[in-house]
Amino acid sequence: MLKHDFLRRSLVVLFAGTGILLLLAQWRTVASTAASDVRSLLAPSLAPVPPPARVNGLHLRVDLSDRRVSLYRSDRKLASYPIAVGQRGWETPLGAYQVIEMQRYPVWRHPLTDEIVPQGRDNPLGSRWIGFWDDGRHHIGFHGTPEANLIGQPVSHGCLRMRNADIQALYEQVSPGTPVIVQD
Repeated sequence: MLKHDFLRRSLVVLFAGTGILLLLAQWRTVASTAASDVRSLLAPSLAPVPPPARVNGLHLRVDLSDRRVSLYRSDRKLASYPIAVGQRGWETPLGAYQVIEMQRYPVWRHPLTDEIVPQGRDNPLGSRWIGFWDDGRHHIGFHGTPEANLIGQPVSHGCLRMRNADIQALYEQVSPGTPVIVQD
């Protein structure tokens, strides 16, 4: 009887221990996946990507305090344009990025209401879009504007607004992969 009692207790401990280990392993996998998901959601705003390699020596430098974007080839400034920047609560993100998307006559989706504004005179993106930041829902980039009188002010949802003539000129000089450095 004593022998069977010992065997039964050993098996209970063995099965309970195995169950606990399996639960811990499952919890660790779920916690690791959740942490990874959270990091991937926060990564664009918390940790900018390292500076990408320069494309043909070209790169863009955004100076938020001067409200200008300048196009450089190596260290030589080729052009400089005035910009409007992100308003309080929608600040333009600082960091090193690269052009990831370019569009002529883009369609705009309002970041709060999801309202779609088609191409045309009333589209707040103007005639060109040069995107450099994307978190899967919100997109930030350079774009034209039908309200050129707002250039130089903090009025956007994080984007860098430019006069339509300026964004058209910049659009012709950059390409996907062009580095974009945003500094204060």
